[in-house]
Amino acid sequence: EIFNAHVDWSLANKTYNKNKAHKDLYRSLREQFHEVPSALVQTVRDNALEAVKATKFKRTPRKKPTSGLRYDKRTMTLRGKQLTLSCIGKRVSVILDVPEYFKEVFETWNFCGATVTYTKHTKQFWVRLVFETADPQHIDGKTQGIDRGLYHQAVTSDSQFFSSDKIREVQRRYLYNRRQLQQKGTRSAKRRLKAMSGREKRFMRDTNHCVSKKIANQPNVSVFVLEDLSSIRTQNRGKKVNKWLSSWPFYQQEQFLTYKSIALGKRVVHVDPSYTSQKCNICKHIKKTNRHKSRFHCKNCGHQTHADLNAAKNIRDDYFLSSTQGTQEQGSVNNPDVSTSFSG
Repeated sequence: EIFNAHVDWSLANKTYNKNKAHKDLYRSLREQFHEVPSALVQTVRDNALEAVKATKFKRTPRKKPTSGLRYDKRTMTLRGKQLTLSCIGKRVSVILDVPEYFKEVFETWNFCGATVTYTKHTKQFWVRLVFETADPQHIDGKTQGIDRGLYHQAVTSDSQFFSSDKIREVQRRYLYNRRQLQQKGTRSAKRRLKAMSGREKRFMRDTNHCVSKKIANQPNVSVFVLEDLSSIRTQNRGKKVNKWLSSWPFYQQEQFLTYKSIALGKRVVHVDPSYTSQKCNICKHIKKTNRHKSRFHCKNCGHQTHADLNAAKNIRDDYFLSSTQGTQEQGSVNNPDVSTSFSG
């Protein structure tokens, strides 16, 4: 209710200024919700106004009774393994069971806040702690191009292939099971659908974690070059391909690779994806018919290789071209005769 009151005030006054909101609402809200600690009221105020700022007054952010609650250093303390939270009435104290993997984080990183959430399905509370530390210094090494597709999760410019066969098999199985259960429509079928919910996403998340970790941990590689696929779902490529693309978590894999690379002192950069699947990595000739499914055969110089490997090398070379040689040498590439195509 405190969150929603600040949102309504912000939309009515067309401002998300925290000082003005504090002046207009703090006293009345403290009288109305006198059992809520003062620091928690201010934390909720900041969260509400930041939500309005993020939406730029185009939507009305709302909190539900079981929505997550953000905490900061005023409303939460962490001393060793003891965590205390401001609540209605007395503070709640919890002794954390810290896994061995995270002990270094607790001992050497700076604790800066947390989010408390509630899961209705399991009826559990979760505290997500936020720590921060300085980024490590960038290391020197080679640059690697990475082509992402539907038949291979990732193909690197130095000939590493990460197949998507297992992912496609799992996706097909879940799709078939969902269709069968939805068609059946019984109470037991609905219970089964509820039990299945989230399993496919957890499997995809685990797979993306494993692949991104293997790529990020490569020795002697300091820069990973990816295609900018931010607009990949805006083009109509047919019902079947659109279905595949909508179920493929490219962005999640990219985010995992980015934060794992930063933690190791490495970088992830992006290039324009145009013609990377149609351009020959040897002579730079661009033609749509150069590629046929997974085979690449240049009509100009006769070069033959795997299509995804050729694309990964083009991604790497495009980054070199854009960062070092500029646009002068781009004029040496022939004018493309076709529109760009996604590397499947």
